[in-house]
Amino acid sequence: MATFTVAAIQVAYDDVESIADRITRVSDLVRAAAAEHAGLDLIVLPELWAPTGFDYERWKSAAEPLGGPFTQTMSALATEIGVTLHAGSFVERLPEPGAEAKSLANTSLVLGADGQVLATYRKVHRFGFGSGEPKLMEAGRGRVVLPLPLQAGGSVMVGLATCYDLRFPELFRLLGEAGAEAFVVPAAWPLPRVAHWTLLGQARAIENQCAIIQVNTGGTHHNTVMGGNSQVVAAQGEVLGTIDGNGEAVLVATIDLAALADYRETFPVLADRRL
Repeated sequence: MATFTVAAIQVAYDDVESIADRITRVSDLVRAAAAEHAGLDLIVLPELWAPTGFDYERWKSAAEPLGGPFTQTMSALATEIGVTLHAGSFVERLPEPGAEAKSLANTSLVLGADGQVLATYRKVHRFGFGSGEPKLMEAGRGRVVLPLPLQAGGSVMVGLATCYDLRFPELFRLLGEAGAEAFVVPAAWPLPRVAHWTLLGQARAIENQCAIIQVNTGGTHHNTVMGGNSQVVAAQGEVLGTIDGNGEAVLVATIDLAALADYRETFPVLADRRL
């Protein structure tokens, strides 16, 4: 029976820790998760965990090109542990300004067990209502769905999204139409709206008959208390695991892909779409 086993690492941090120290510490968390849980198909980190999710003033100095030091460090880490790694997202310095003349992007990075870049995804929906991300970052322009290899053989189709994207169901519908069986959503979602985080994730899973892996940030930085409460939800809506609270923790869950396929076949709700 085909299964997809994931480890969600909810990283908690503050304003005191340097980016370099955080990368070292989180790399050790990844190593520990891989060592403790044999047979992982994927390890996922949160959104902007290294440069911070809300300290916008850091972003320009923390920005790197794709293939820069952050990519190289995460690539070496994936190779060392022999597990596919969704390294969360980083502030990418674009090769040239985009359509809005901005030079930064919020870019997710997926690395294979051999260290090769399997996919990148530039966040489409930018949070900030005219400040923060919309002011500083280019919006992504496309959906990303990739076949992610499984340790037992075969693959699972994974659709990529980031944080605020969760509020826009049309993106997830497009990912599902492109073949996604599971969504991976790293985030820096604050505590005041954490109920939305959990509810919207469950809704995106149920309405698209796709599993969802939501990996949030914990701790407090730039006067923002982060929401934590990472979760993995099956396509049927069953919550397979959660991290209660906003502390640092690891959640391991297994998604039954055969049950997912059977559910889609026996309850083919999406075939009844009219719009």
